[in-house]
Amino acid sequence: MKLAAIDIGSNAVRLQISAVLDGNSGPVFKKVEYVRFPLRLGQDVFSQGSISEVAEEKFIKLMQAYKLLLELFEVDHYYACATSAMRTATNGQALVQKVLDHTGISINIIDGEQEASFIDLALSDTLQPGHYLHIDVGGGSTELNLYQNGKKTASESFSLGSVRNLQGKDLDTDWKALEQWVHKHLPKGTDKVIALGTGGNINKLYNMAEKKPGQSLGYKRLQELRNYIAGFSVLQRIHKLQLNPDRADVIVPAADIYLKIMKWAGCTAIKVPSVGLKDGLLKHVYMQQN
Repeated sequence: MKLAAIDIGSNAVRLQISAVLDGNSGPVFKKVEYVRFPLRLGQDVFSQGSISEVAEEKFIKLMQAYKLLLELFEVDHYYACATSAMRTATNGQALVQKVLDHTGISINIIDGEQEASFIDLALSDTLQPGHYLHIDVGGGSTELNLYQNGKKTASESFSLGSVRNLQGKDLDTDWKALEQWVHKHLPKGTDKVIALGTGGNINKLYNMAEKKPGQSLGYKRLQELRNYIAGFSVLQRIHKLQLNPDRADVIVPAADIYLKIMKWAGCTAIKVPSVGLKDGLLKHVYMQQN
């Protein structure tokens, strides 16, 4: 059986196709194809409130391309969802209908709570006994989830993200709300909390720090890496650091969000399990068929 997940974010649109194999302790999702297209929907939405006609046309073409890949790889079932940018856009629902009419792909615009539930599925195999603060920074929103011995105890979504931050659309009230949430749920004296990071930017930072799977990335090392990258212009980050253009400008704002949350929570390091929303979507599709 082949399954697919389409993750329509504020900074990029991802398609992953996986074959489901039988494993000793459950299904194994073997990646067959992965495509990431840097269509920054959040750039229009966070500046003018809607997705531009140009971006709409590109998005529909991209969905047509993804539809062909679904057919070529003979995908049995898929799930497509859109997050912060699409749910914020005044024309988000209308664009979803256009995509359905042009391609037959059905897109679900999900809220922060639904997004967190899919992330739960993605993290389910990585959580060990202990106290975890999961930080997921996207282009338009940041999700925080607290886990105690594998059970979620608190969750919240905030309108803060790397693209919003880059455009100066992040509000002081949102920052204050995020800080208050952390202090409320992780007051002083709380047992040591392990930070878990997901999102394209923290994965890139983790790789740049040359960490091996399972190793933690220290707060100080993350701060040093953030400052090192910030010392280059965006153009230099692309040519000298070999960052993709759509990663080069948002990686520093994203690092700032992770660092602030870790500081407020008293986390001295962060683990990066290399899973994300798309992995949760694949598990969701599988569960729906079994």
